Amino acid sequence: MSNVVTPQPSGNALAPKTDYTRSMAIIGALFFVFGFVTWLNSVLIPYLKIACELNNFESYLVAFAFYIAYLVMGVPSAWLLKRTGYKKGMSVGLLIIAVGALLFIPAALSRTYGLFLLGLFVQGTGLTVLQAASNPYISIIGPAESAAKRISIMGICNKIAGSAAPFILGSIVLAGADDLVARLSTMDLAQKAAELDVLAHRVIMPYLVIMAVLLVLAVLTYFSGLPEVDTEQEDEAVAAANTHKTSVFQFPHLVIGVFSLFLYVGVEVMAGDTVISYASSQGIPLDEATRFTTFTLWAMIAGYILGIITIPKYLSQQKALQICAALGVVFTLSAIFTEGYVSVLSISLLGLANSLMWPAIFPLAIADLGRFTKMGSSLLIMGIAGGALLPLLYGYLADVVNPQQAYWMMVPCYLFILYFAAAGYKIRTR
Repeated sequence: MSNVVTPQPSGNALAPKTDYTRSMAIIGALFFVFGFVTWLNSVLIPYLKIACELNNFESYLVAFAFYIAYLVMGVPSAWLLKRTGYKKGMSVGLLIIAVGALLFIPAALSRTYGLFLLGLFVQGTGLTVLQAASNPYISIIGPAESAAKRISIMGICNKIAGSAAPFILGSIVLAGADDLVARLSTMDLAQKAAELDVLAHRVIMPYLVIMAVLLVLAVLTYFSGLPEVDTEQEDEAVAAANTHKTSVFQFPHLVIGVFSLFLYVGVEVMAGDTVISYASSQGIPLDEATRFTTFTLWAMIAGYILGIITIPKYLSQQKALQICAALGVVFTLSAIFTEGYVSVLSISLLGLANSLMWPAIFPLAIADLGRFTKMGSSLLIMGIAGGALLPLLYGYLADVVNPQQAYWMMVPCYLFILYFAAAGYKIRTR
């Protein structure tokens, strides 16, 4: 049986140095997995738009189906983790993602968009469990003041995988896509259906490989030496402050943090998942446009590295968040008021602005929750539903107005995150 460790006041690691390092390595591998799976969506959106003959709004249902699972399954994931603990919960999450990957096979064989969306929802459900377990775990396993640094290290694992994912899947499923789209307009219905069936089948082998890897990782995680963390025990100061609290909603800083994270995930998903389609609308060929998601993720990795170097030695978590929110406004306005490559690269640079938002928002929002940590973490994970709703709104605005002007919706999102970083995280009730 794995060791059980109890959260300590900031400044003390939860486990011996060897356990701490090993735990970081194991969780890093999990962050790599859900980074890879998540950022495949940036390719699936234009791919399924062609294969299933969709408009912009319909194609962004890919992001909706995937991220809405975080809202629907957030509370059930908290119940699951209360029964299983963090370690077993991570294994369960991996198994659920594998089932979602498996659903892509019949979806591709029948070219049924609804079945693709179901597979994405199941994958999102597995990631909800995985994230609800791994994010608070990595926040709690070491000193509180350096939580953003640890999450930044996890973010590098996540985004390295994410930068590789669109390149790998895009080279398989979008190869020759521009030529195919041009030829489709000259085909009769039977020829078009046959060509689109062939295109749909391209996704089968990649998702079979993904499913196999997930199954192996689920088994390895279950039998790993990952120590369990007992968040039901509180240190004396936190316990005294929380004596009369009966609900997680009695923590205003958490509620504001959940909404901030909702907006952050929405703009992060928009930056990564819309940039390929936006580049195409700016006249950039699809084969070249697929690179911009990778640029977005490289920018995030650069931000994570800066966070690791500067937090907490030179910058506090909240100050880093303030800087990132301000950069989000600047890069969004640049994308709106420029054209071509400069405009598209401005969207990619939002990766830098977004990089330290999750690492800072999460620990600031769950600070001092004590026995409410699992439920508070699950509420934050539910905030990932911003990735379902905001890109869908963007897709609607892109159809009604145009893809460039639709980015105006990002500006108030970044301004609210700036408010949380400056004042919202301090709000407490007795």
